Amino acid sequence: MHIQFSKAAIERLSPYLQDGKSLLKLLHDTEGCGCVVSGVPALQLISEPSVDDKLAQGEPFPFYYEPRHEIYYEPQLRVDYNPSNDSFSLKSDSQIYTLHLRFITKGSAA
Repeated sequence: MHIQFSKAAIERLSPYLQDGKSLLKLLHDTEGCGCVVSGVPALQLISEPSVDDKLAQGEPFPFYYEPRHEIYYEPQLRVDYNPSNDSFSLKSDSQIYTLHLRFITKGSAA
């Protein structure tokens, strides 16, 4: 799995990642969905990966994800940020996963 971050996304995420204390995770959030298939993607800041997390290389940010959820995403993804509505998006060449990708920082969405 690979994520290409747009210039706008890099600018928005860099302040959270520059100190080296936070890591980025592509989370497949199933909280309240009732079924893993109904999960929604989110970007999450974590302090350390869990035993289930796998490190992937993104450009320019490496990120973690849970391999069991990899089946729901294409191998090549793009994250963009729209400052006019303060939201991230997750896309691939084939589809738009979401235009409102949640960004979760320290237990709350940013």
